[in-house]
Amino acid sequence: MPLNHYRLASRPAPIRLVVFLFTLLLLWVPVAAPIYWLGRDQNSVTILTMGLLFAEFLVLVRFWGQKVYRQPDLLKSYGLVTTRQNGLELLVGLAIGLFLILSLFGLEGILGWLVWQQLKDSFPRVILEGLGSALLVGLAEELVFRGWLLDELQRDYRPRVAIWADAVIFALLHFLKPLQVILRSLPTFPALVLFGLTMVWAKQGSQGRLGLPIGLHSGLVWGYYIINVGQLVQYSGKVPDWITGVDGNPLIGVMGLLFLGVLAFWMKWRMRQPTKTERSLKNKTFFPPHINKPGA
Repeated sequence: MPLNHYRLASRPAPIRLVVFLFTLLLLWVPVAAPIYWLGRDQNSVTILTMGLLFAEFLVLVRFWGQKVYRQPDLLKSYGLVTTRQNGLELLVGLAIGLFLILSLFGLEGILGWLVWQQLKDSFPRVILEGLGSALLVGLAEELVFRGWLLDELQRDYRPRVAIWADAVIFALLHFLKPLQVILRSLPTFPALVLFGLTMVWAKQGSQGRLGLPIGLHSGLVWGYYIINVGQLVQYSGKVPDWITGVDGNPLIGVMGLLFLGVLAFWMKWRMRQPTKTERSLKNKTFFPPHINKPGA
């Protein structure tokens, strides 16, 4: 008996999520498994299989929109629109994210908590590679979590519930790792939840466009990539790791959480500001047709 795709739209969100993910895995595993078996370079294998997974996600979303919701442009409803405003917001977010990370490490350097190292000859390549990787990570994760997942949750739940569920699921899925690694990185969970909330607020403050959250996400990843892969800093050991970040990860530290908190507060405040249209309507005084304006 053929699957009634349209009926699936009326099913609860957890069922729709499971059906979507199960379908995605059915498409991905038969192709990815041989790559894992035959591939020798683990980094290349990971990049290839994850890129394949994202490409199949995009195809499935298009099919999902057409067959389940009767929305052929579902990606646009997620906020992935090719407009000048969205592009500008992406660039602004990229700059803000990069500035935030560099400011964090810069302040720690001023305080004497780390020592800056000499630039290596490969530094320009690190910058370009980091930018490309960061943009791909930002696009993929924001489209999945602040696009598809948030949209599915908002169809069934109140906005506040959907937002928190989106952030918590985002954080939990970053712990699909061996148990030892999970226990070691467990302190990052609150920061990941806060990060997820921040990205939702960034999207809401942009009238549903994804440019700003993609830019912010990419900028933060890019900055950390430059610092980490470029081997630009050496911690002095003057303060405990729980302040600067365990294993050099700024999210597992008080300073990183404080800087992320500032970004979260900013995005929350920005979300609550009225748009130009709302301000224009608020400032206008309307008179019924049969009443003359004062002084007329």
